[in-house]
Amino acid sequence: MSENYFDSIIIGGGAAGLTAGIYLARGKASVLILDTATIGGQMILTHKIANYPGVEETSGYELSSLMKKQASSFGCKIKSNVKVENLLLTDDLKEVELSDGSRFSAKTIILATGGRSRMLNVPGEKKLKGRGISYCATCDGDFFQDKEIIVVGGGNSAMEEAVSLTKYASRVSILHEFDHFQAFEHAVEEAKSNPKIDFIMESHITEFIGDTKLEAVKYKNLKTNEVSTKNIDGVFIFIGYEPNTDALVGTGIELNQWGEVLTNDMMETNIKGVYAAGDLRQKRVRQVTTAVADGTIAAVDALNKIHK
Repeated sequence: MSENYFDSIIIGGGAAGLTAGIYLARGKASVLILDTATIGGQMILTHKIANYPGVEETSGYELSSLMKKQASSFGCKIKSNVKVENLLLTDDLKEVELSDGSRFSAKTIILATGGRSRMLNVPGEKKLKGRGISYCATCDGDFFQDKEIIVVGGGNSAMEEAVSLTKYASRVSILHEFDHFQAFEHAVEEAKSNPKIDFIMESHITEFIGDTKLEAVKYKNLKTNEVSTKNIDGVFIFIGYEPNTDALVGTGIELNQWGEVLTNDMMETNIKGVYAAGDLRQKRVRQVTTAVADGTIAAVDALNKIHK
């Protein structure tokens, strides 16, 4: 068999991809894991993880490093910082071409490219992401016990997560660029009736300030153009979510209107032998644990096809 042929190629080295690799390799399948960046996906951007079962507290970097070590120890071949140039995905043939011209083929493919929370893209955001700036209340809310925070957004997620964060924070300010909210009325009313929540309307953040952690934000009132600085312990941003599926357009993989991959209960897409696992899927809950579950299910079903 060619050294460029594998039982399964996994595109994406986050929680879903690494878990799938571990299960496949332990099942005696040959596995290649490809990632466009550093192995670990969004996990490595999380400063602390305190809700992973069986692990009292760890960092995203430590957890992803352990997963990578496990995958390697079971025989997965791992390539990071590579760019997938072309994908050929059919029922009978699955090929991956990288930007350096190398080609790989496999009996099964698992797509685990993840997704990303939509960013504000203002100065300081990238630097302080995971160091006071968060995109997940469930993941990070507990780290802001008795702290003052800002929630950015005006949709259902912003309203609901702001209310949820009052379990931890001493004060929550919802900052929104319009004079009205896009959320359902009941969600808005629940936020407005919470004594811990106040509102900064018709404003947007122009800069995040801090060296090793977030210390303050600058925001501009879009009506008066007045710029204010507010000392703050944390900012949670809920302005939408984007799946990393741009490379799947035109491949035949069925996507929904938001670009998320559609799968069945076994994580298989509309193309036989091609799976999707993790945050690129159409789903509501996006956590490390749900990504791990997706990767497990996809790998188990792929093994059945590989060993037929």
